[in-house]
Amino acid sequence: MSDTRITTIELGRTGEQVSSLALGAMQMGSATAEPEAVRILDRYRELGGSFLDTADCYEWWSRPGSRGGESEELLGRWMRERGNRDEIFLATKGTAVPAHDPALWAADGTPNWELARRTFAGAGADTLRHAVDGSLERLGTDHIDLYYVHVDDLSTPLEETLEALAGLVTAGKIRYLGWSNVRTWRLERIRQLCDRYGWPAPVALQQQHSYLRRRAGLSTPSIVGDEQMDYLAAHRDLSLVAYSPIVKGVYDDPARRSEHWMMQSYAGPDADARLAAVEELAAELGATPNQVVLAWLLHQSSPPVLPLIGPRTPEQFENLIPALGIKLEAGHLARLDSAGA
Repeated sequence: MSDTRITTIELGRTGEQVSSLALGAMQMGSATAEPEAVRILDRYRELGGSFLDTADCYEWWSRPGSRGGESEELLGRWMRERGNRDEIFLATKGTAVPAHDPALWAADGTPNWELARRTFAGAGADTLRHAVDGSLERLGTDHIDLYYVHVDDLSTPLEETLEALAGLVTAGKIRYLGWSNVRTWRLERIRQLCDRYGWPAPVALQQQHSYLRRRAGLSTPSIVGDEQMDYLAAHRDLSLVAYSPIVKGVYDDPARRSEHWMMQSYAGPDADARLAAVEELAAELGATPNQVVLAWLLHQSSPPVLPLIGPRTPEQFENLIPALGIKLEAGHLARLDSAGA
């Protein structure tokens, strides 16, 4: 173990130095009550962190009738109270708020994700302009440092989306652009169009990524695969921001692995072998498997990985902090990298 301060990493090739560990605020204002959220935010800042991530849709699914925005509103209040907006690198997202419909919730309050995915707001020009203005108001700021297209919209022409985003950058409402939950061929198309028309290209790609590898045969635009990793290694102007880096904490909790729906994307012999490798190394280092996985991500260099953690409680946050001080030697990394079925 060594220093547990949060270091910085360059965002793409922008020259912008951002925290090497980002803090996700998805649950803040809903599953995480405001006093606990403030404790996490203050502690993150105490450790030197400044890269905060949210979205306009967070968390519409937490209660019937919600339109989201609770997380952005909470961050806005916190920044006003602390007077620290100029010290924060602030990321938010648009396009994933579903059309309001009472059928979005069952009688017991369970969200209807199938309906939500069919009615996402999308990335039309007017939709984006209104979404950005709404986020700015809730966040209490005049600009967003990094704005993501949250869910890639295949039904809207990319030219329309990219031109609208370029206008928002020109207007000073957005500094940098990102994309999330997107396939590699779409990224290349986006970059080609930006180059052709002189529009600002994305500098960040936010995808689900962890030490476990997605299972064979899984088709998803959200989890990084080998092809996308190769693409990122060859295009270093695009930073990988890895959400769900510890897969809801399953590395520490065998019972959670057996019941959590996220394990469906990973379960199999390869995951079993990699879980065993992490557990073995964690025992040797006197760390938890979650901490070792987070440290492994922080040690990646080709391409670099910027983990985005989203602790629900201050205790969960504190349990991850020791990862910052874990030094993985070349032999440790080789053992972890070679593990698998």
